[in-house]
Amino acid sequence: MAVVFAAAALSCASVRPATRGRVVAPPITVQPLPPEPNPATTYGIAPPLQVPSESEPNAIEATPPEAGASAQEAATSGIPASPTSDLIALVLPLDEPAFERAAGAVRDGFLDAAAAAGKGGDCIVLAHGRDGIVAAFEAARAKGVRVAVGALVRDDLRALALANAELPWTLALNQLDDATPLPPAIYSFSLTVESDGRMLARRAQAFGAHSIDVVEGDSPLMKRLASSFATAWTNRGGAAPAALRFDPTPETMTGLRRTLTRDPPGAVLLAVNGAHAALVKPFIGDVVAYASGLVFERPSPAVARDLDGVRVAEIPWLLTPDAPQFATIARRAFDSDALARLYAFGRDAYAIAASFTDGPPASFDRDGATGHITFGPGHEFQREGALGVYRDGALVPLETVP
Repeated sequence: MAVVFAAAALSCASVRPATRGRVVAPPITVQPLPPEPNPATTYGIAPPLQVPSESEPNAIEATPPEAGASAQEAATSGIPASPTSDLIALVLPLDEPAFERAAGAVRDGFLDAAAAAGKGGDCIVLAHGRDGIVAAFEAARAKGVRVAVGALVRDDLRALALANAELPWTLALNQLDDATPLPPAIYSFSLTVESDGRMLARRAQAFGAHSIDVVEGDSPLMKRLASSFATAWTNRGGAAPAALRFDPTPETMTGLRRTLTRDPPGAVLLAVNGAHAALVKPFIGDVVAYASGLVFERPSPAVARDLDGVRVAEIPWLLTPDAPQFATIARRAFDSDALARLYAFGRDAYAIAASFTDGPPASFDRDGATGHITFGPGHEFQREGALGVYRDGALVPLETVP
C-alpha cells in the first residue's frame, strides 16, 4: 500500500535568508508545529507525537518516594506502589479495526523480543477498542504488573493522562504535543520524524555544511520534520533555513534548479516523501541532500535509482539487517517498511520495559532495532537512527561508502 502525502506549490522566487543576498520568504519556523501521522497512518495508527525540543521536555519530572514510604503515600504522590508480580502488560488497540495492523506489528516485535530473552511467560497482552484505554490500564494495575506498555495512539494517551487513574509504571508508545501534563508514572518512547530531523541537522553540520535550504511538502508531517531540523540546526549555531515549497510542475522544478545553481547552499533537506524526493533530486545538482526514512515507503527499483546520493536517516533494522546485534534474530516479513519499523519499535519497547525493575531505570543506553536509545530529560527515552545513502538503487550505511 503506497503512502501518499499532500504537497503544495514550490515558490522558487523566495528561497534564501536575506543574509545571502536576496529578498526571501520567511525562514522555517523553529517552533514545534502541530503533529500529523507518520507513514504508519496508512495502516491505521494515530500519529506518534511531536518530540519536545532538547530544552523543552513535555513530561512532568517526578521524584520517587523515599524508601519505606507506604503504598498510600505512593498513590497520593502519583508514584506506583511496589508491583506484586513480574508481569509486563502490553496494552494495544487490537480490538479497534483502524489500528489493528499497526498494533499487531508492535505486539509481534514486543513478544518476539520477550521470547528471545526467555521472558515470554512474563508478558501479557491486553487488547482494547475505542475508548477502552483507561479500563485496560485499570486491568493491568489490578494484576499487579511491574510495568504497563502503552498507549500507542495519541488520543488514548491523552485520555489516560486526563483520567486521573491510579497507574502502574507506564511506558507510553507515543507523546503528547500539547500542554496536557503526563502523570508522574508515565515515561515515553516514540518513533517520530522529529528525532530524525535533529539527527540530520547534527550530521549535516558534522559533514561540513555551513548553510542549508529545505524543500518542504505542505503536510503537517513534513512541516514537523522541517521544524525539528531547523530547531536543531539553529541551536548549533546555523542560520535559520528557508523553505522551498514543493510543487512537481516542470516550471517550478526548473526554477528550483536555476536558484540552487545560482546560489547553492551547503546542503538541502528533502522534507518530502520518497517518490517526491526522487522527483526533486535531479533538479538540485551536486548539492548534498538529506531526508528521513520515516516518510519513505519501500521504493520501486526505478525510484530507488533516482534517489542515488540522497542521505537518509533510517532505523538500523532496515538499514543494516546483517549487523551483528541482529545475527541471531529471526526476521518477519512485512509488506511495507512502515509495518517493519513498527515491529522493530515493539522489539525496542520490550528492552526498555524490561529495564523497569523496581521502577524506571536510572540510565539506559542501547543500540536497538530503531536506533541508539538513551534515557533523556522529561521522562523520555530518546532514539537516534542511523544514516544511510542511496547507491546504485540500494540504501547502504553511509559509513561504508568512500
